[in-house]
Amino acid sequence: MGSTSRALGGFVAVVALVVGMTSVASAAQEHEARPGAVDWRPCPELAEVECGTVRVPVDWTNPRGTKVDIALARRKALDPAKRVGSLVIHPGGPGPSGVEFAFAAPYWFSKDIQDRFDIIGFDPRGIGRSQPIVCSSALLAARPSTTPTTRAGFEALGRYNRELAADCRARSGPVFDHADSLAVVDDIDAIRRALGERKISYYGVSYGTLVGQQYAERYGRNLRAMVNDSNLDHSLDARTFLEGTANASADSFREFEKWCAASGTCALRGRDVGAFYDDLIARAGRGEITEPGDPTRKVSASQILDYTLWSFYDPSWTQLSEWLLTRARTAPQRLAAEEVEPNAFLPAFCQDWQIRPRSLQEYTSLLRRADELSPHMSRAFLGHQVLHGCVGLPDATNPPRLPRLDDAPKILMLNNLHDPSTGYDWARSFHRKTRGKTVLLTYEGWGHVSYIRTDCVRQAADRYLITLRAPADGTRCAAAESPELPIPPTALVAGPRSVRSGW
Repeated sequence: MGSTSRALGGFVAVVALVVGMTSVASAAQEHEARPGAVDWRPCPELAEVECGTVRVPVDWTNPRGTKVDIALARRKALDPAKRVGSLVIHPGGPGPSGVEFAFAAPYWFSKDIQDRFDIIGFDPRGIGRSQPIVCSSALLAARPSTTPTTRAGFEALGRYNRELAADCRARSGPVFDHADSLAVVDDIDAIRRALGERKISYYGVSYGTLVGQQYAERYGRNLRAMVNDSNLDHSLDARTFLEGTANASADSFREFEKWCAASGTCALRGRDVGAFYDDLIARAGRGEITEPGDPTRKVSASQILDYTLWSFYDPSWTQLSEWLLTRARTAPQRLAAEEVEPNAFLPAFCQDWQIRPRSLQEYTSLLRRADELSPHMSRAFLGHQVLHGCVGLPDATNPPRLPRLDDAPKILMLNNLHDPSTGYDWARSFHRKTRGKTVLLTYEGWGHVSYIRTDCVRQAADRYLITLRAPADGTRCAAAESPELPIPPTALVAGPRSVRSGW
């Protein structure tokens, strides 16, 4: 999430109606939109993995209407005699490719999981190989001020968002308006049917936990097991959601400061890291920071903020400290080199979350609260850009609410104590509201994504996926001796450090 970024009340009364409508719609989909078996072929990029597609309706309420092909990748179970079934995986985002997540599965999942499951990755609609949503690079670069001080400036932001949406829609087709998580949920069940599985197991990362939660609500009877790693709470209103992103980034910045004070590998050791960072951001805002060796190429404040937050994902604190000290070690992306670029995050996010400040006063109040909670990082993309990106757009099609998990098996939730993105408070909040249907395992360390951190986390998740025996609720796994991973999760799931990748 980056240069492309990311009111509740009254929903309780309509939850029963929504659920009732859901069951009717699902029955119609089962009857009218049964996909055929997948025509698996060796993937052009990696022959050891099989690729295929499943064709689904763009609009699931109109199953005979326009179709979209959902790209799949399958790594078959390495030990067919031990095969348990299919494990559908979701890389989060919205933005990263689930097909490429399947390519990287040997670096992510244990040998026990690879032996026993067909690992099924898919590119969610609007992403990668599944009719990607694209927008004009020039228009993306022309966003007006996201800190307006006048009503006219706030209204200009709304007009811009509507213009950008129209451009993306024209370039991408009808999938642009049908990119919410509920549509992806129906796609996953179409994948299940195409695989010929009565039930699937599921592993979702980050934004994939929202998709998982809603799959468990709508198709819990078709779910064998679910691990949700780095969790969202879709029941939060706009203010609580934005407070959560601010608290998470502030917590990670404090952890970086503490590490820097104690670590011999921190290039900023001995400095007041917060003051140094704030001065760097201020100077970048004045246009005073340039790339080392090339004074013609300026480094913006948003590039520094976004790079910092991404570095907290791994975390890669040593590299971050060096990067900050040299003002910018890596070149900023030159997005205008392409006529169009992928932009799947906003269409999905704005359809999933009712974050719609209606006035300059409401908008600035939310920004001010984020500044209070996260003085160094409040304008990083996880807070600021998810706020401004939906201003002026139609209401969410999949607005926040708590899912009903009556038909679902027990869900294992994994979360890091110091997660810069899906903060630990969100995991605790969702777990508290779904107690009895979810089990929370806490990794007492840093970064985004838990499964790959230590044997304690991985073995507990594996045991549950293979045997359906969940760890005791409240289980905690100690932090690794070093917070920095040899293979950062962003390298495996999100590819290059593109701030367009999302959660």
